[in-house]
Amino acid sequence: MVVNSILSLSNLIIGYNEPLAGPISLEVQNGEVIAILGISGIGKTTLLRTIAGLVPPIKGSCRLRVDKKGGLGYIPQNLGLVRHASVANNVGLGAGVRLEWTMFSERRKRIEEALKAVGLTEKASEPVRRLSGGQKRRVATARTLAQRPQLILADEFLSELDEGNASAVMEAVLPLVTQGSSLIMVEHNPKHVIRYASRVWWFHDETFTDLSAEEWEKFNPKGGEEA
Repeated sequence: MVVNSILSLSNLIIGYNEPLAGPISLEVQNGEVIAILGISGIGKTTLLRTIAGLVPPIKGSCRLRVDKKGGLGYIPQNLGLVRHASVANNVGLGAGVRLEWTMFSERRKRIEEALKAVGLTEKASEPVRRLSGGQKRRVATARTLAQRPQLILADEFLSELDEGNASAVMEAVLPLVTQGSSLIMVEHNPKHVIRYASRVWWFHDETFTDLSAEEWEKFNPKGGEEA
């Protein structure tokens, strides 16, 4: 067992009534960026939800080593935003996870820093329901930045973003990785995998393979669509 691993999967079989993939045994270290790839319906989101504790494994175990209060950040496909609340209030929900509600100045600081990082400072008072799909994804990312979790699970959080905004969002998240947080993201864009990931979890041909990003690129020399 690696001492500083943040996540351990042991003989994990994922699925609902029927197995989708497994057994999977691996470790995730601090400071990793992992992309999950594979065709639709193969188990990418199920794996993420199993790690998050939202779906029980069919067999095996999933052990997280993060703080119980706010150590895990999750950006689901549907984003989980409060539509009628403002952008700042949504981001504040993230800041409040690991801070006492009496720490108003620190909470406000985290909200402002997170909104600035994703380029939404001017939208702070805007109701979320009025935002575009891409802006909503940036709000969900800002909420997680304000939380500052040790492990971030992100389900297609760069989709609906053009390359400029996707780069800006990743540039906002990567400082957390530099500080020791890890990011596990479901991804469909091979260019994002090559640019940002250090490791790839690849669902293909009814198998699960854990590869370095360099090894995965050898299988896909043209950066073909694999997700």
